[in-house]
Amino acid sequence: MSRDHASISSFLDAQAAEAGAARNTLLAYGRDLRDFADWLNARGQAMSTITRDLIEDYLTHCDAQGLSRATRARRLSSIRQFTRFALEEGWREDDPAIRISGPRRARSLPKTLSKDEIAALLTAAPTIARNAADAARNTCLLELLYSTGMRVSELVGLPVQGCRGNPEVLVIRGKGSKDRMLPLGGPARIALAEWLRHRDDAPDKSPLGRLVAGPEGRWLFPAPGAEGHMPRQSFGRMLNQIAIAAGIDPTRVTPHVLRHAFATHLLEGGADLRSIQMLLGHADLGTTEIYTHVMDERMKELVLNHHPLARVGGPDTRRTTQQSNNGTHGRPFE
Repeated sequence: MSRDHASISSFLDAQAAEAGAARNTLLAYGRDLRDFADWLNARGQAMSTITRDLIEDYLTHCDAQGLSRATRARRLSSIRQFTRFALEEGWREDDPAIRISGPRRARSLPKTLSKDEIAALLTAAPTIARNAADAARNTCLLELLYSTGMRVSELVGLPVQGCRGNPEVLVIRGKGSKDRMLPLGGPARIALAEWLRHRDDAPDKSPLGRLVAGPEGRWLFPAPGAEGHMPRQSFGRMLNQIAIAAGIDPTRVTPHVLRHAFATHLLEGGADLRSIQMLLGHADLGTTEIYTHVMDERMKELVLNHHPLARVGGPDTRRTTQQSNNGTHGRPFE
């Protein structure tokens, strides 16, 4: 292992132990910093001697590669975390990344689904299953995700013990190892109980029965593999099949879109932003405020498509005609 890669490993270990960084965050840090280290090494430089100019040259290189603004912003963030750690550990006497302004992320509206589309997905979930147990699992996965708005990594990593006893709330361990409580709606509780029944009654020699009896049995959704539970990628593929069965473009349906749908539908139902922030596990209320823009867009669409004054031939047209006949000029509805 090179000296640079060894220092990156030390940084990642500290992030995991002291900052409680999630596994996916650590993987992203590792990828970004190793790419930067390799770029430096190709130029005869090292992580221990990086300067502000080198970091800015690297960001220019990333831009020339066609990397998105979000990816470049994330790579700069990874470098900042590392240089701050190096300063705190005494590896350096300065922080060369502290005053670098990175590319601002474009703030796009979150994609979401209508309530009818969510209903169609829930109806289609059991239809792609091979057996009754798989049907119960598929329904449980979707009901839990839409009922709670949890992240897909939180969903597939649910321990089974916290899901027994017909719970009214689930305790979720999210980013930064922070716990939050998520209420369960009636349909989600029914789906959870049905899946647990199939899970617990699985024959010993069946694939599911062997998983439940093994170390994978500690997870609500056990699966073969290093993690012992259903991988996020497997859930994504299953969701793709469900979307097709529901007659919805699968490119519009992702685990995160279901999370957006949960928040958007709550806001439409009158929930306040602070409550939605707590349910989603957002550290910053500003992150949650993006959903108000979704509501603004929907309200605008409702007015333009459904208000009588917005329709050609509607009351506004008649009013304009009447005003014109009276010698005045009406102003069309905008």
